[in-house]
Amino acid sequence: MKKILKITGYSLLVIIVIIAGLLTYINTFLPNVGEAPDLKVDRTAERIARGKYLANSVTVCVDCHSNRDWNKFLGPLIDGTLGKGGERFDSRQGFPGIYYSRNITPVGISRYTDGELFRVITTGVTKEGRAMFPVMPYHYYGKMDPEDINSLIAYLRTLEPIDSKAVESVSDFPMNFIINTIPEKAKPNKLPNKSDLLAYGAYMTNAGACIECHTPVKRGQILEELAFSGGRAFILPDGSTVRSANLTADSATGLGAWTKEQFVARFKMYADSSFPPSPVKPGQFNSIMPWLTYTKMDKEDLTAIYTYLSQVKAIPNKVIKFSAASN
Repeated sequence: MKKILKITGYSLLVIIVIIAGLLTYINTFLPNVGEAPDLKVDRTAERIARGKYLANSVTVCVDCHSNRDWNKFLGPLIDGTLGKGGERFDSRQGFPGIYYSRNITPVGISRYTDGELFRVITTGVTKEGRAMFPVMPYHYYGKMDPEDINSLIAYLRTLEPIDSKAVESVSDFPMNFIINTIPEKAKPNKLPNKSDLLAYGAYMTNAGACIECHTPVKRGQILEELAFSGGRAFILPDGSTVRSANLTADSATGLGAWTKEQFVARFKMYADSSFPPSPVKPGQFNSIMPWLTYTKMDKEDLTAIYTYLSQVKAIPNKVIKFSAASN
């Protein structure tokens, strides 16, 4: 019996040493995405304009890195908060921790070189080498054309400086260890020619990270086998739940029965600059979809996205769009 207990004790000790070594390795040597590139982005008018378009209409950086007024329909951006950060993402949205968007105005990013900004946008690794949880969809940005990332950097440097420091993000256990394994080296792609609607649509859909919000998640990670099928739940400030739409080619519950014209028109229905977001009372329907930013997207880009989504595998999934908070 003593021999068995001794063997068991040694076995447990070996297991503990292995686990401790693994955790030490993860905390010490990861993430490993390489050094930030030696990069200096020229802030040309053309590049800044491209970056402004992307940040405000496609990648919609301004959506998560600004404050939205949820007392109004569609949660319009609050004046004077563009890029200030501070938006909270937590377990109510399925995230394994509490995460806050950062200040991306010149005040928040001035300590970053252009190369360090490029690395954090495309790999999720900060200036200090810390891993970010992919609330910011850096895996998708890492597949974009480097010139588009350069344009984003050029534009962010021109934002109105706002002195605002966000609360530090915290991951729950065991994500506080796992998070270091998530970042990976960027896998950039060249921006396709607009004449190739399918390839260009795939690129723009990736840049918009549409799959993230329109796919069910588990512990903050999307379920790839259910890509674009919708139903991801988002909790509004009043406790109500809004769920993302099914974007697959399913004709009954997705976009299969939609025409290109209907798809584009849906995005452009709020394009009128005089559209006044009406007040929304607690329990009334609201949408987390940043329609007021996406509505500025070029029609040809929306058409390309429709072309890509129209060939996405059809997955039947009837989504209950909205549920008021239960008292």
